[in-house]
Formats: sequence, C-alpha cells, structure tokens
Amino acid sequence: MRGLKGKIALVTGASRGIGRGIALRLAEEGATVVVNYNHSAEAAADVVATIESAGGQAVAMQADVSQFASAQALVKQVKKQFGHLDILVNNAGTTRDNLLLLMKEAEWDTVIETNLKSVYNCSKAAARFMIKQRSGRIINITSVVGLVGQAGQTNYAASKAGIIGFTKSLAREIGSRNVTVNAVAPGLVLTALTTVLPEEARQQIIDDTPLGRIGNAEDIAAAVSFLASDDASFITGHVLSVDGGLAMS
Repeated sequence: MRGLKGKIALVTGASRGIGRGIALRLAEEGATVVVNYNHSAEAAADVVATIESAGGQAVAMQADVSQFASAQALVKQVKKQFGHLDILVNNAGTTRDNLLLLMKEAEWDTVIETNLKSVYNCSKAAARFMIKQRSGRIINITSVVGLVGQAGQTNYAASKAGIIGFTKSLAREIGSRNVTVNAVAPGLVLTALTTVLPEEARQQIIDDTPLGRIGNAEDIAAAVSFLASDDASFITGHVLSVDGGLAMS
C-alpha cells in the first residue's frame, strides 16, 4: 500500500505513543514523514531509524509546538526543505489530571497550550501553504473525553472539545481551496499517558467499551491514514471516533 507516495507529512508529538504509530503508518503508505518532537530526541531518532530500515523516508525536527513562533518556524522549515506540505497531523498532547477544585493554574495552562494552542499554531502556518497549493489534509487528534467528558480531566476535556470546534470551523473556512480538516477521537489507547491510570479505572473503561478491549496506536494510525488519503477527498469537518464504541456508553 503506497497511497501516499510523494506526499510530505508533518506529525507533531511523533516520538512516542499514538504519534509514533501515525508516523510509521504514513511512512508505510509512502509519505515522507517529518517526526516532530520537543524533548525526546533519542525517541524521535528511533522512529526515523525504524522508518528508514523499512525502506521509508523520514526526518526528525525539534520544536515546541505549544509556542507560536516555534510552531511557525517548524512548518516553514518543512516547506523550505521539501518544497511543499501535504499532510499535517496535530497530535502533540499531554495530561495534568486533577479535580477542578484542586487544579493549579499551571496544570490548566500546560494542557490547553500543549493540546489546543498547538493546533492553532501549526494549522495557521500549514493552512497558508496548503491554500496556495490548493490541496492539503489537516488531521487533528482529539479524544472521546472531548465528546463525553471525564471527572478529573476538565483541562484535558476542554482542550479536546476545543479541537473539535476548531476542526469544524476551519473545515468551513478552507474547504473551497481543496483542503480538508478532520479529527480522530481515540478511546482508551495504551500509551505512556494512560499507563498511570489505576487498574480499577482502566478495567471500568474496558467494561464500558462494547468491543471489550483497549485500543492501540495502530488503530488510530489506520484512521489517520484513511483521512490523509485520496479516498477521503470528500470528507471534511468530520470527527471519526476510534474508541471501540466507548462514546456510546
């Protein structure tokens, strides 16, 4: 499967977890992948090495995408090095779980800036190039929590719900330029961010999931790959839940 051959894809927060899975899948489909990272240079290099060992093409680029100037510089660097940018996957994210009455301002700000502001930062830069080339795919990673909420995650839920509204609004703004904007909403996926969940809480989520299992990065990557492909050329402003049916519960 080489449906993305010749495409340039930028995946933020791609050094581990869901972002790593997305980077590997897009490379498998033929895209040249820019593996963005903030602090995890070694992990990002491992993603690049894994892609190259499988015959794909990738490069790691450092940037703190929660900062406007850094995100803008990242996208400009991609454009300068490769001449175009076809796919942007806004995946960078973090958690600082706490009950609202105990939540520190810094815990709120960190999650909003990393999860939501980064989407604004990168999308604004990428959209300019995509509009000019009259083609592009912007895919935002939200969460089932942004759809249904979760106690102890008001900051995370707000950031992910914000991504959904952002996705639908931007899709209306730039659809006439042949640029699609969609979101993928994962359910519980086993990553470094979710391993800290108490076993009882994790089991409750599994019990509430009709398919009866935790998701994996490959499940999310498959959905992103589809939305990035020509097969999804008439889909925009859509939120694709990849959650084993959890949002129905």
